[in-house]
Amino acid sequence: MDNLDLLYKEYKPLLFSIAYRMLGSVSDAEDMVHDTFLSAQRVPEEEVRHPKAYLCKMVVNRCIDYAQSARKQREVYVGPWLPEPLLAGGDPQHDVERGETLSYAFMVCLETLTPVERAVFILREAFAYAYAEIAEVVGKTEANCRQLYRRVKRGLQDGLPAPQPDLAASRRLLDEFLHAARTGDMALLLRSLSEDAALYSDGGGKAQAATKPIVGPKRVVAFLLGLGAKGYNRSELDIVLMNGQFGVLMKEDGRLATVVTWEADGEGRIRRLYLLRNPDKLRNLARNV
Repeated sequence: MDNLDLLYKEYKPLLFSIAYRMLGSVSDAEDMVHDTFLSAQRVPEEEVRHPKAYLCKMVVNRCIDYAQSARKQREVYVGPWLPEPLLAGGDPQHDVERGETLSYAFMVCLETLTPVERAVFILREAFAYAYAEIAEVVGKTEANCRQLYRRVKRGLQDGLPAPQPDLAASRRLLDEFLHAARTGDMALLLRSLSEDAALYSDGGGKAQAATKPIVGPKRVVAFLLGLGAKGYNRSELDIVLMNGQFGVLMKEDGRLATVVTWEADGEGRIRRLYLLRNPDKLRNLARNV
């Protein structure tokens, strides 16, 4: 393909946005985009009528292949597997459109889908692709893609996150929660959590973390207070934007040790807490903070 430099500048943000939603990893998404453009260099110009569609198809297919392999690896993963958050203010090429389909809660929800289901759902839900375009990308019929999208949408209905609060409300809720956690205020912590609150922590077997979800507000509070008793409430905290919402970077001795993200329930309470502690996932994030 000719004019790859121009195509790279124009379409890299779009391809990264698709790949990140497909894989839940900034570094893996970057690799998929890089490989896509490397391969595109070897494609004769006459074979490409629509560069945007061609590049999208290439990156989606690479992500499907990679995700199918990754699913097998996750079968032996220690504890919950959480996506890697996307920090604001990193690579400007990553500063793609926001919205609910980039929220961390939405990214977690996507982990329940197969790679092909995820591709169809993302292309339709996040990018409003026509079914004919999706069919061309994933190599299925238009009718199959329509049916697949509807089945996924119906299956996810109960699991999809509620609309998340705006940034001002997000910051107030997070500040209140952090204050309660810092001071050990059990009553305030309980008020800040929904009745079906749960906490997920991802250590990947390489950092201390709960290997099963902590379910129920009282158990979540007990877990958090236990962390405080171990000295975690003395960690250095940085509040930053990630996936369109405020989250927390926790540093110990100047080193990024935990990333805290969360999901609200639509009534001003925290429904899900996510603690990312796997050092392999934190390594990429640490370069941008």
